[in-house]
Amino acid sequence: MSFSPASLLGTLCLGAILLTASVLPARAQDGSTMKRIAETKVFTIGHRDASVPLSYIGPDGKAQGYSIDICLKIAEATKEELKLEKMEVKFVPLTPQTRIPLLTAGTVDIICESSTHTVGRRRQVAFLATTFLTGSKLLVRKTAGIKGLDDLTGKTLVATLGTTNEKAAQAEIDKRGIKIRGGEIMKVKDHAQAMLNLEQGRADAYVSDDVVLYGLASASKNPAEWEVVGPYFSFDPYGMIIARNNDDFRLVGDKTISKLVQSGEMFKIYDKWFMPGPTNINYPMSDRLKTNLELVATPD
Repeated sequence: MSFSPASLLGTLCLGAILLTASVLPARAQDGSTMKRIAETKVFTIGHRDASVPLSYIGPDGKAQGYSIDICLKIAEATKEELKLEKMEVKFVPLTPQTRIPLLTAGTVDIICESSTHTVGRRRQVAFLATTFLTGSKLLVRKTAGIKGLDDLTGKTLVATLGTTNEKAAQAEIDKRGIKIRGGEIMKVKDHAQAMLNLEQGRADAYVSDDVVLYGLASASKNPAEWEVVGPYFSFDPYGMIIARNNDDFRLVGDKTISKLVQSGEMFKIYDKWFMPGPTNINYPMSDRLKTNLELVATPD
């Protein structure tokens, strides 16, 4: 099934897993990421398992996606910058709840998935240049009779805990006085759980970034059963996350992204995953995203 989402709006330029400090590697966020990689000769990427097609587990059981490909280019540039003959690339799965703790503990060097760049998060972490633009919408069954948030009266809405989408949806529900079933949003840990709740009828709508929703629908058992609906009620720029106080690592990452755009390779990576992509998502690059990428493609 082929999907054709509307053009994105807004120009934007730029616990089992929650381990205690005693069992996490003793590597503080304020330490140098480049120094650590130079010493260990290991580059560790944090990824998601179902953020299709940005960061997810492929049929071969390995992490793949648009964000992953960009981060692999950053890994290559890091190896070259450090003049390492060999460097291992490792992958660590994470969730919205665990990604920042795993980064600040030094368990991962970079988060490569569907992370929205927010001012609040910059109090804890740093972001590389924006590589994607999206916004909050709803995923529903075509037969549900839901076309937007205003149709959720008496319906169950599910969201991934700790995401910007959960907060944006709650703010809109409160502002509009929408009486959803149970009086509050059902919260789950990840996209896979949200989709399971939809498929099994325990939820009527899932709120997330529209690209994630199109990806989930396209990868589902019956893509024709689902549709992404509603006008945007939040706008979300994605960027790779790194630890704060690491200007040398940030420079390597941003230079890599800039060079990918300048050479045209970024657009080839995009087409690989979105046009139509392994799951047939068929999500053309918006003019806003193209403009945003061109703005970060500054010459050395």
